[in-house]
Amino acid sequence: MWVLIVLLAVFLLIVFGGIASYNRFVSQRNLVRDAWANIDTELRRRYDLIPNLVETVRGYASHEREVFENVTKARAMATAATGSPAEQAAAEGPLVAALRQLFAVAENYPDLKANQNFLALQSELSNTEDRLQTARRFYNSNVRDYNRRVQSFPSNLIASSFGFKEEQFFEVDEALRGEGGVPHVDFAGEAPGVTFGGQPGQPGPAPGTAPVRSEPEDAPPPPPAPSS
Repeated sequence: MWVLIVLLAVFLLIVFGGIASYNRFVSQRNLVRDAWANIDTELRRRYDLIPNLVETVRGYASHEREVFENVTKARAMATAATGSPAEQAAAEGPLVAALRQLFAVAENYPDLKANQNFLALQSELSNTEDRLQTARRFYNSNVRDYNRRVQSFPSNLIASSFGFKEEQFFEVDEALRGEGGVPHVDFAGEAPGVTFGGQPGQPGPAPGTAPVRSEPEDAPPPPPAPSS
């Protein structure tokens, strides 16, 4: 009798454990899909900003036709990419490279850098990029946790039984990101510069050398030492 009760308790424990594991898989999968929807929203916002940005730059540098065509084509390809996250990320690579070209062109035109419409578009694009990176990290974090359960025992038994498969990460091609991240050209200051990962791209002292302290040209001489 006791053996039967123990077996029944073990059976019920397995059943309830399986139900809990299944429900957790469903919850995690929905969280991954919601996180991807956030990425898609930020991507669409960026796509909507690009045509206005191109037209603004074109007004000052109309002869840079090849650059504008590259951006337009890359945007069209990225917009049309509606497949897996890996396919979407592959389509984003050429768009990032084309935008780098566009900002490099804009850097050569002081009047454009002072244009309020351009500054507003550049600021909005920068904010969109920040939100996109936050959404990407959140999505990848959820994918990592979900995939870990798909691969781990004993939750992998539930995953294989009910068709829960690994999800793809959303990663931008590192070859297009540079050493410190996707470059962001800041035109808000008097002297525009390129920033990497949110830090100004200003050259520092060479390795192994002390920083050079600049002194005013007309600085007064130091006071004489007091006599003892």
